[in-house]
Amino acid sequence: MNQPTLAPATFQTLIAANKRRSGFLVVAMLGLAALAGAVIPTALLGQVSPAAMIGGALLAVALGGFGALIGYYKGASIVMAVSGATPLNPADDRELQNVVEEIAIAAGVAPPKIYLIDDSAPNAFATGRDPRHAAIAVTTGLRSKLNREELQAVIAHEFGHIVNYDIRLMMITAVLAGAIVLLCDFFWRALRFGGPRGRSDRKSGGAAQVVFLVLALALALLAPVVAKLVQLAVSRQREFLADATSVRLTRNPNGLVTALLKLSSDPDPLEAANRATEHLYIVSPTRKLTDANRDSIWSTHPPINKRIQRIRALLD
Repeated sequence: MNQPTLAPATFQTLIAANKRRSGFLVVAMLGLAALAGAVIPTALLGQVSPAAMIGGALLAVALGGFGALIGYYKGASIVMAVSGATPLNPADDRELQNVVEEIAIAAGVAPPKIYLIDDSAPNAFATGRDPRHAAIAVTTGLRSKLNREELQAVIAHEFGHIVNYDIRLMMITAVLAGAIVLLCDFFWRALRFGGPRGRSDRKSGGAAQVVFLVLALALALLAPVVAKLVQLAVSRQREFLADATSVRLTRNPNGLVTALLKLSSDPDPLEAANRATEHLYIVSPTRKLTDANRDSIWSTHPPINKRIQRIRALLD
């Protein structure tokens, strides 16, 4: 059987565009965290201080960095525990083990650890910090409902997240989004239990203090929403790139197309997923059949029809 020919220019253009967009979104999230860190302490102190603004911005970024450090070393084990995933005994599923080893050879990386989630909904995800410390989890539903070619395409998609370091990128964006939410929550609690300091000084403090308080209120309302939207946008862009990587590794776009159609149309709910982990899966675990092709800024994944269009655009 003749293998399809990939269009190298199209493939490289897709990779470059997705990397640029993802980089821009991460920088935007860092900027948002720094802005919230600068404005909120200034508003709470009741006085405008450049030193406090700089210190607050650095503290916000450091908070995100500290969380990222924890996630870097413990994130994979936490995600697997939350998802109810258990390590796979290779002897229990030789075919899955062989497929993972085949794709690892094609990708030029060591085979990751394999985990199994006892759930009838077909789905899978990858996590970890780099190709040497990565893991892939698949559901029992995926194993029972996909043929070998489709399984190979899904595993190659997850390898795409690994070799493109999406597993690290998504961890960073999740931590930054969490840091922004914590900072804004701290502001609301401070307002509730006493409000800004230096109330007696605000009469002589000029309009600047009022401006910072209003800006802090706006940020506390909007920053968590914006951070979530950025995180979702990053997730959608990386799904496109992982799809392209799957096609490159397997040279079989039809396997991925049929797998995506099966996964997105399956009626079984994925009980193991939650709001913190749904962006990791190859298709949204909370997406119903009627929503499979709906394009929304609140979606963790691109519409299936758009993903299929991009896969087919990789061919001559």
